[in-house]
Amino acid sequence: MATVEQSEGGSVVSELIEFLNASPTAFHAVDEARKRLEAAGYERISEKDDWKLEAGKKYFFTRNYSTIIAFAIGKKYVGGNGFHIVGAHTDSPCLKLKPVSKVSKGGYLEVGVQTYGGGLWHTWFDRDLTIAGRVILRETKDGSVSYSHRLVRIKDPIMRIPTLAIHLDRGVNDGFKVNTHNHLVPVLATSIKAELNKKVSENTGAVEGGVVGKKYDVNTDCEKQNHHPLLLQLLATEIGCQPHEICDFELQACDTQPSVVAGAMNEFIFSGRLDNLCMTFCSLKALIEATSSASSLQDEIGVRMVALFDHEEIGSNSAQGAGSPAMLDALSRITNAFSPDSQVLRKAIQKSFLVSADMAHALHPNYMDKHEENHQPKMHGGLVSKHNANQRYATNAVTSFIFKEIATRHNLPIQDFVIRNDMPCGSTIGPILASGVGIRTVDVGAPQLSMHSIREMCAVDDVKHSYEHFKAYFEEFQELDRIRVDC
Repeated sequence: MATVEQSEGGSVVSELIEFLNASPTAFHAVDEARKRLEAAGYERISEKDDWKLEAGKKYFFTRNYSTIIAFAIGKKYVGGNGFHIVGAHTDSPCLKLKPVSKVSKGGYLEVGVQTYGGGLWHTWFDRDLTIAGRVILRETKDGSVSYSHRLVRIKDPIMRIPTLAIHLDRGVNDGFKVNTHNHLVPVLATSIKAELNKKVSENTGAVEGGVVGKKYDVNTDCEKQNHHPLLLQLLATEIGCQPHEICDFELQACDTQPSVVAGAMNEFIFSGRLDNLCMTFCSLKALIEATSSASSLQDEIGVRMVALFDHEEIGSNSAQGAGSPAMLDALSRITNAFSPDSQVLRKAIQKSFLVSADMAHALHPNYMDKHEENHQPKMHGGLVSKHNANQRYATNAVTSFIFKEIATRHNLPIQDFVIRNDMPCGSTIGPILASGVGIRTVDVGAPQLSMHSIREMCAVDDVKHSYEHFKAYFEEFQELDRIRVDC
C-alpha cells in the first residue's frame, strides 16, 4: 500500500495533516498561519498603526487573533490596481464553554457548553474530548500588573458525552433526537474524586491526576466560582500559571483523535474541521508558494491576498467576520498607501476578483437522491464551482468561466454544483463580500462527506487539486483578466 509521502501531492497532504492537528480552534489555526507566513518572509503589521507599505513586499495582520489577512504587493503595483483574493474561514461548528460552565448533577462534575454553528451534534457523543482555546491572564511582576492572551490546549482526553444505554431508551434506533440543553453536557469527573483532589490540594498544595507537584492557590469557597476548580487547575497546569491568574477564557470542546490519511487505498483524509480548515490551508499554502521566490512579484501589477475569517458558521456578523469592514479596510489602506486619491479604491475594486473557498457537498453513495441528478460532485473530481440563482452563492457566468479557464490551462479537474429545487441552500462568505465590497466573486470548494460532523472526510487528490488551482490563480489571474470582457 502506498503511503501518503509516496503518492502524488503527498507533501501538500502531509502539511495539511500537520496543520489540522495543530489547529483545534480558530485561534490555533490563525497562530499556525502566522508561523507559516513569518517563516515565508511576511511582515506582521497592526491595524492600530499607520501602514508604510512597499511594492514587492509581503505583509499580514490579525483581528481578534481569529481572523488573519495576508497580502503580497506586486513590484509593479500602483494605487488603483486590482486585488486577487482567496477568502476562506477559520471556524467550525463546535461546543463552546459557557461563561458559567460549572454544572454538578447526580454526583458528577459536568461542563456547561453552548452549541456554536449548525453541528451534527449526535456525532459528539461517546468521543474522547478535551478543551482548547484562549485564556486571558493577569500577571503580577515586581509589583506591576499586566494582562496577556495565551493559547491553550489540553492534549489528554478529559471529558466525554456518554450516550444513554439502549435498555433505557428502546426506541433510540428509530430516531436519535438530541436535546442540546439537557443531553449535550460533557462529564469531567465524579464529585467524589474531585473532592478528594480538592482536599489534597488544600493540605499539600499538590494536585492529583497527572499534575502532582504543582502548587495552587485554591479558593475553598467553590460555590462562588463560575468554573470547577478542577478545570481551572488543569488549565493552569497546561499554561504554567496559578488558577487565580486566569481572568477569563474562550474555550471549546475538541476531539482528541488526530487527523489521518486513511482508507484502503490511502485516498481519504479523516479529520475534524475540514470545513473549512482544508480550504484555509490550501489557500494559505498557495499564496506562500506563489510569492516565495525573488522573482514571484517582479512582474505583478496587483496584490495577491488571502483573507481567512472567523464566524462564518454563525453568519459572519461580527467585528472579525466577513460581514465586518475588515476586507474593505484592508483594500482601502493598501490602496491609500500608494495613492492619496480617495476615488482610486473604487477602480481597484472593479479590477479585483475574489475566490470564496468553502468545502462542498460530495455525492453520498447511501443518499444519492439528495443531489440533483446533473450536479453530483465526486471525490477526486477537483474543486466544485457552486451556483445558485438566488445568490446563496456569488458565482456568475463570467467568474465561473475565469476560474474554469485556469483549470483548463493546467489540466485540473473542476465540477459544478446546484442544490435541488426542493431543498434549502447553504451559503458562504462569497455573497457577503460580493455585496458588501462590490467585488467579482466565484464560490468554490473541495468536495467532502460528513460536513459539520465531529469527524469529516475528503479526498487526498482534491487537496492537491485545490492547492494547485489556487496557486495558478495567484500566478496567472493578471494575464487572464486582460482578455476578459467588461461586465
